[in-house]
This record gives sequence, structure tokens and C-alpha cells, in this order.
Amino acid sequence: MILKLFQDRARSSRSRMDGGRPAHDPGVDLTLQILEQITAGVQMQSLNVRLWNGIYWPDPRPKPATLVLNRPSSLREMLEGGSEIALGEAYIREAFDVEGDIVAAFELADILAAQTEAWTRTLSIAGLLRRLPDFKERNGPDKRRGARLNGMKNSPGRDRKAIRFHYDVSNDFYALWLDPRMVYSCAYFEKTDTSLEQAQLRKLDLICRKLDLQPGERLLDIGSGWGGLLIHAASHYGVHADGITLSENQLWWTRHLIEENRLQDRVTVRLADYREFKEAAVYDKAVSVGMVEHVGRKNLGVYFQQVSGLLKEGGLFLNHGIGRGPVPWTNENEGFIDRYVFPDSDLQPIAMMLEAAAEARLEIRDVESLREHYALTLRHWVRRLEARHADALREVDEATYRIWRLYMAGSAHNFDLGTISVYQTLLAKLTPEGKSQAPLTREKWYRNGAG
Repeated sequence: MILKLFQDRARSSRSRMDGGRPAHDPGVDLTLQILEQITAGVQMQSLNVRLWNGIYWPDPRPKPATLVLNRPSSLREMLEGGSEIALGEAYIREAFDVEGDIVAAFELADILAAQTEAWTRTLSIAGLLRRLPDFKERNGPDKRRGARLNGMKNSPGRDRKAIRFHYDVSNDFYALWLDPRMVYSCAYFEKTDTSLEQAQLRKLDLICRKLDLQPGERLLDIGSGWGGLLIHAASHYGVHADGITLSENQLWWTRHLIEENRLQDRVTVRLADYREFKEAAVYDKAVSVGMVEHVGRKNLGVYFQQVSGLLKEGGLFLNHGIGRGPVPWTNENEGFIDRYVFPDSDLQPIAMMLEAAAEARLEIRDVESLREHYALTLRHWVRRLEARHADALREVDEATYRIWRLYMAGSAHNFDLGTISVYQTLLAKLTPEGKSQAPLTREKWYRNGAG
């Protein structure tokens, strides 16, 4: 009875879309039947589906996002592999598109994840998928563009390759959708309608204030990116700032910024691994933004010990990084992002990071979650990338554009859910007398204006 009602609804839908002419595509009924089984009566609030011949499912009423199935084999390409990687690779191959709010389209991914225990339905869907046409080019270019790293995971040599795989795509590509300072990390929004440019400036000030930067102090930025924080700290807080990165593209960009801002006497940047960075003098303050994700759990102790060794007694260290959130997460870093975006990334629970910091004799002074702020940041990035699609294709190919669009939208969704979060942790290396440079209160951290 349910199947008959579904078939009647499908015929009615086709009749509305094609003026009553029968659709002579044998894959249509099968595709609609699979969609019905996948959702299993769940009412999708944010997403509808449009087939390759113009038919909408469950109906053509506008919703925030439309999943466009580009060919009869689309659902088979998306779902037969039964993995996040297979779904992402189907998007790279243009088996499907997403029109509208791509973050909203992840509602379907949630529905699929909720069905993992419904094995009888899964078996039924698998049988239906095998009846769809097979896509003959499934071993296409997407298989060759994934990361292929050798050597021991999280070793210095392999880390260099992993970092360059992600960051050395194209400076001009990143510049299309990042803010003018090229800050590639979570912004800080006072209001949801704050511009990305304002929110990133606010984040840079927040970091500098948490560190209580003072004129003449020496600041080390581990994983300094495109140099936005280095330039801001030197220009507005009067510090002498040194940055290290493993990306040659970022190194070139930062050196250009230093010259452009005439800060050669106060800002330096070099190509170096944090484990191999040697400095005769110690730093008053240190910061690392978006780097701890690449360290790996086995190296967390080494990471915090190295930072502690580079800090003077009483000095402060701010560690800003993504970690696992409170919502259970089954992805063990072997999914789409690990293969195509951030190879060898390793997200840890905040408790594990804090324990490693404490074992390095760094006192935990403050921990702040900016989870909602990163979801907002990623939505800005996705919209800006989509708006510059044509410009992006002058820097990268369509597949790379799709990889970045999908990765950022999926990350926004995971921040929304709480499966991942981002934490700013302020740590202090105490003097023998137990003193630090940490401020007594947080009062000035959140005031307006730089300095």
C-alpha cells in the first residue's frame, strides 16, 4: 500500500513537471523509490531533490537547498560505496550538484547517518542501487588528486608534505574568499550580521589582548599562515614578531606583507617545523592558530614541551585550535577531508590537549569555545567562494573548487551539530615563585578598538 501511494505520487509529480507526458527513463521510478526508502517517512525541512529530467521530489516547493541528481547513476555513485569518501567523490565527479544553501543540504547526510542501525532497510536500498545504471568513469581524476603521503605519520618530513598539500594550492585562490588580511581561522562575531572583515579583525585583537601584548615584547607565531596576526601584532601592539610556517606560498606572501608594511625591523618569518625551531633567546609570548590540528596525538607532549622551552618564565601561550566537540563523532580522520583537504589532521578532545599542556608545566589560565563563531566564519567563506566561482576557475579546476566548497560547508554543519569545536586556551609558564604575566581579569579582552 505504501509503495503504491508512493508510485501514485511520483506519477503525479511527473505529470506536473512534464505536462503529462510519460517519462521514458527507467531510472526515474527506481531513483524515487530509493529516495523514499532513504528518508523512510522523515520530512525533510531544508532540502528537496531534482532529477536529471526536471522532476522534483518530494515536491517542487522552494526550500533552502536543492539536491540536483545529474544522471540516472547519481544515487548509485553517491551511496553504493557506503562512505563519506564515496559521497564526496560523487560530488567531485559532478554526479550531483547543490543549489542554494549547501550547508542545509547536509540534512540528507544526517538522515543517512541515523539509519546505520536499520540494516534490513540498508540491504533493501543496496539491492535497488545495483539496479541503477553503473557509472563507467568512477575511477576518474578524483582518485588521483587525493593526498598520497609516505613516511611515518606526523613525522617532520611527512608533515611538510601534508601542510603543502593543503596550503600551497594557490595564494590567489585563497584570496578570493578570505578577508583582506588572509586570516584562515575562526573569526570572532559580536553579532551574527558582523562582516567577515570586522570579525577577523576582532579575533586578532582578542588574541593580542588575551596575551596582554606590550610594546617591545617578543612574540612567536607557530604556524603563522599568511602573516595577518604577525603584521597586526607588530603594527598595533608594538611587538617584535617571528613567524614559522611549512608552506612556501605562505612564506612568500608574508615576506611581501612585511616589506609592504615596512616592518622588516620588527617582523620575520621563516620556513621551519616547530620541533626543529631553535632560538637562542626566549620569547615573552607565543601563539599558535590552527596548527595543533596537524600535530597528532602522539606529538602533543612534544608540541607543548617545545613551546614551553621557547617561552621565558612568566610568559604566556595562546593555543587556538579545532578539537572534538561534546557530540559523539565516529569519523576517525579517514574520511573525505583527510584524503582531499587536510591529510593527517588529528582532532583531539580538549581534555587531551589540556592534559598535555599541564604535563609540560604550563598552567591553564583560560579556555573559551568559539564553536558558533567558526560555523559563521565558514558560511561566509562558502558564500564568498560561490560568488567568485568563475574567478576561482582561473586559479584551480572545477574539481578543486568543489572539494573546497564541500569541505567548508560540511565543516560548518559539524560545528553547528557540536561534533567539532574550536578552543582558545591561554597557558602560562610560571616563574619559580608562581608568577605569570596573565592579567587579573578578562575585562579588556572584549572591549572595542585595537590596542
